[in-house]
Amino acid sequence: MTHTNQALSNKPYLAIFALDETLIAADSASLWSEFITTKGLASKSQLAEEQELMTAYTKGTLDMNTYMQATLKPIIGMDSHTLAQLVKEFIERKIKPAFYTEAISRIEWHKRRGDKVLVISATGEHLVKPIAKMLGADDAIAINLEQINDIITGNTIGTLSYQQGKVIRMKAWIADQDIQFKGSYGYSDSINDLPLLDAVDRPFAVNPDPALALHAQMQDWTIMDWRHENNILR
Repeated sequence: MTHTNQALSNKPYLAIFALDETLIAADSASLWSEFITTKGLASKSQLAEEQELMTAYTKGTLDMNTYMQATLKPIIGMDSHTLAQLVKEFIERKIKPAFYTEAISRIEWHKRRGDKVLVISATGEHLVKPIAKMLGADDAIAINLEQINDIITGNTIGTLSYQQGKVIRMKAWIADQDIQFKGSYGYSDSINDLPLLDAVDRPFAVNPDPALALHAQMQDWTIMDWRHENNILR
């Protein structure tokens, strides 16, 4: 083996996972909206607005700025500690039971190989980052929230990790790393993540929506069927 090949073999792969409907059998942002409504922090009309916007997401036509403005309203003015405690309860009650068993196994498979695991989601960082940490991911990319004096303003910061924005954020993240990767895996369920899946070396369509399923079949991508078994992550 040449020195170049040996150096390459020592490099890890990067495994990128979408979150909603890929790692969990639900949409975390929608579950969050329902959760804070039951807590009295959001109105039923705000919940209905979120559900209507999610219909546009499914079609691939959602304006993410509009969605974030609508869904962040209930936590405007909240301090980060209060929000973190609320998110902790939310994850225990709503997220842990929704994980796909196969998703957990796949992340563990990558970790055993020495791969780096990155979760990229078009959901707010207040939800994505603690979920990714709980799963043992090495890092997470999500929509960044503005805080002033530790208070949530309801505004977002920087490029939104949505559609092509996921690729922009991923490339920036890779550029910041101290290591080089041998290659990349990507897992998603949504046609919204087509730019991301096109950007990785080994794309996988997980429980794909109809549009992504058709594209995956045409490109001869691996399609994975992960079943929900009311798993409780331990």
